[in-house]
Amino acid sequence: MKLRITITTGILVTLLTACATTQPILYPNDHFLKIGKQAAEQDIAACRQLAESAGAEESGGGKIGTVATSTAMGAGMGAASGAVGGAISGSAGSGSLIGAASGATFGLIRGLFSAARPGQPNQAYVNFVSRCLHDKGYEVTGWQ
Repeated sequence: MKLRITITTGILVTLLTACATTQPILYPNDHFLKIGKQAAEQDIAACRQLAESAGAEESGGGKIGTVATSTAMGAGMGAASGAVGGAISGSAGSGSLIGAASGATFGLIRGLFSAARPGQPNQAYVNFVSRCLHDKGYEVTGWQ
């Protein structure tokens, strides 16, 4: 029972982490110090909205697509390696099925964990928001 709760909690934490977005980090130049953090956050939100309305997407691909691709690739690689191992032992069909199942499982888990890590947003989006903030007087030092 405790193991089930621990696993469920881990999955929830992973999913919540997946929703986290990266933010531009602003250098505290004269403009930033003059207007303050709250106004800067409003300007960041306005620049993000402007970027999206211009067609720049924050993420290059969806998390579901990443997980599905990873699962399919894992299944394909597992089936191929399982078939080779099965052919050596005399049962290529069984080896292929076992390899596909284990490869798909590995791919699913890998895809879930790689999708859970917030990555850098799409470079066009970063450039758009950074330029918008620069035009407003900010200095973007990076994203995290």
